[in-house]
Amino acid sequence: GGGAGARGAGGAGGTPPGFEDLLDGIFGQGGPGAGFGGGPSRPRQGADVQASTTLDFTTAAEGSTTTLRAGDGTTVTARIPAGVRDGQKIRLRGKGASGGPGVPPGDLVITVAVRPHPVFTREGDDLRVTLPVTFAEAALGADVEAPTLDGGTVRLRVPPGTPSGRVLRARGRGVTTAKRTGDLLVTLQVVVPQRLSDEARAAVEAFAAATSGDDARGDLLRAARGASSSGARS
Repeated sequence: GGGAGARGAGGAGGTPPGFEDLLDGIFGQGGPGAGFGGGPSRPRQGADVQASTTLDFTTAAEGSTTTLRAGDGTTVTARIPAGVRDGQKIRLRGKGASGGPGVPPGDLVITVAVRPHPVFTREGDDLRVTLPVTFAEAALGADVEAPTLDGGTVRLRVPPGTPSGRVLRARGRGVTTAKRTGDLLVTLQVVVPQRLSDEARAAVEAFAAATSGDDARGDLLRAARGASSSGARS
């Protein structure tokens, strides 16, 4: 009785016959309220699949194609872009689980781990390296070669009187990403020889005698005393 009248054409507040089937075809099972409390809805795409891979430092910087096993047990070949960072997640569209008929597949989400490099460290898109130089090179100045990530070298000019810890920049020798190319930052480290020949010892002693009036720590000690005096007065 009443139920049939509510569904029939012209019934008060009723829906024309067959209209529910039309809504189902447009909005999916459950009509226009599906997904908003009105009933179950069809998924927009298949489920994402998680995977992980570990790359060498150089491989991560240059990019590579790798084969890995996803979380659902499938084997996937994926292109890792150049410049990927340790811990970065990469999303490959449409490489996830099947969504079924008429539903696009999900995505593959790869978490990348990068092994440390024995020489280089990364700072954003820049690379850092510590380069040993001799006392003579730092004191007199010299042209030196620093290693680059691709296995080559870059030539740098060390100005005369360069202290240990000075940073030289080789532009464009860092990590290349889709957005930019970083630089190579070279920190100079003056090396003190562990053993000296008689000739070298004589030369160092002669240098020490020639510079005996220099005070390498004078400025530091005066600054420390000045700070202590200011603290005592406050």
